[in-house]
Amino acid sequence: MDINGSIIRNIIFPLMEKRKGNQIRRNLLYLQEKQNLPKEELAVFQKMKLKVLLNHCINSVPAYSTYKYLIDEINQDPTTALGKFPILTKRHFMEHSETFLDSKVDKNSLIPNSTGGSTGEPVRFFMDRNQVEFYEAARWRGLSWWGIDIGDSSTMIWGSPIELGKQQEIIYRLKERFLKNRILISAYDLNFNSVNQYVAMMNRFKPMYLYGYASSLFLFAEMMLKNNLSLKYKPKAVVSTAETLHEFQREIIEKAFLTRTINEYGARDGGIIAYQCQNGKMHLTAENVFVEVVDFDTKQPVNPGESGLLLVTDLNNFSMPRLRYQLGDVAALSTDTCSCGLNLPILSKIDGREDDIFVAISGNYVHGHFFNQITRKLKGIRQFQIIQHSRNKMTLKIIKGEDFDDSQAEQFKEEIYKKMGKIEINIEYVDKIPTSASGKFRYTKREFPLAEGI
Repeated sequence: MDINGSIIRNIIFPLMEKRKGNQIRRNLLYLQEKQNLPKEELAVFQKMKLKVLLNHCINSVPAYSTYKYLIDEINQDPTTALGKFPILTKRHFMEHSETFLDSKVDKNSLIPNSTGGSTGEPVRFFMDRNQVEFYEAARWRGLSWWGIDIGDSSTMIWGSPIELGKQQEIIYRLKERFLKNRILISAYDLNFNSVNQYVAMMNRFKPMYLYGYASSLFLFAEMMLKNNLSLKYKPKAVVSTAETLHEFQREIIEKAFLTRTINEYGARDGGIIAYQCQNGKMHLTAENVFVEVVDFDTKQPVNPGESGLLLVTDLNNFSMPRLRYQLGDVAALSTDTCSCGLNLPILSKIDGREDDIFVAISGNYVHGHFFNQITRKLKGIRQFQIIQHSRNKMTLKIIKGEDFDDSQAEQFKEEIYKKMGKIEINIEYVDKIPTSASGKFRYTKREFPLAEGI
């Protein structure tokens, strides 16, 4: 029996709810109830929430005040009305972010957040507690489909907060261990020697599930298999998030951990958008988010099954709403019905974010999110791209922002040296960083196979 999990679930979590007014469990029950509605009723419920949000936007959010002429259409058919609002790009939002704040909200009551983002451009925004708690509830709802509950033990292969001092990091890890029942493995320092220690640690801790970046889970699994390592128990699942989970990665992860891999699709600035059910279908969190898929060129809706740009409207975001927000991902909708019993809509395809793994001088593998962590503190860098040509050579492309000065580039280099070793870094200041042939921007690129970096 997981005593710590039971304490968290039955004592710590209820105390937090009472002390802070935490509504995660209430929201979880709410979502679990709505997922069983017939499709037609769920669609009506979603439209009702959309209507309330759109009315709020035109009346209380400066960025949308010029769309008051749509009020009749909003009340009659909010789905059609939404299509008459402009698509919101990350660039436009960043340049005009203050206009997206609810004019009546107290900014000091909001929770600041930011993304490193797969675009390499940090997006800074605010959230309210209700919004955050619906995000968390959606994650727990998805995990509950796999028999995982609040407080269950987990191991995270994740990015450590590099800005913390040693004492702060100790406190951080103690909180993670005893208040959240999870242990952390840094995605920035994976190597063949440490994997033995990490597997031994997991065998002692016996986490019920693992959680991490798709590429880091895949790399960890590969190193386990090459070292003939295995867990001495079977976890309920491995949860892959933050990147596109490719089938070849899923195969290796499941071979190493001998359990199912769950795909979680979300974003810091979009919430939990979809979760994989036991049948392998990606079900949209329709109660929280309204999703559109539009053509790359015309920006008009595409047919089910056709890939296009994914637009997200968070139905619980009233403090800093972003209508038809373009995450930068490619996806396709489906009209299928899943035999798992859930009536939530389905994403048939996700071609989302993908980070590269870099190889340090030491031989350590460094996840691309490490570089995002650095730029969150360097507000003068508008956009960047790092290309690793060999273990000893990199190119750092920088697009300067208004607050940029040369010291920020030097600070970026020094932070890279700390993790990658004293490698050659060529800095290029550019006006534009081109996208790939598929239309996606990659802020990290490695030009050689991992095997050559070992």
